[in-house]
Amino acid sequence: MKREQLIRELRKLASETGKTFEVFENKGKGSHYRIMYDGRFTTVKSGELTPGYVRLIKKQLGIA
Repeated sequence: MKREQLIRELRKLASETGKTFEVFENKGKGSHYRIMYDGRFTTVKSGELTPGYVRLIKKQLGIA
């Protein structure tokens, strides 16, 4: 899964559940993005994301 696919998935989930979702492209270091989902933050790297990394991101955001 690419980072953009994960962002689309999280954005859709947030709109369906009425939660806030924001992507900060300039807050991460280098090519990393900072993501806020329902008041919780995490950092997502660029490129191809492994299934384990996607699970980790979702767990950090309180989704999994």
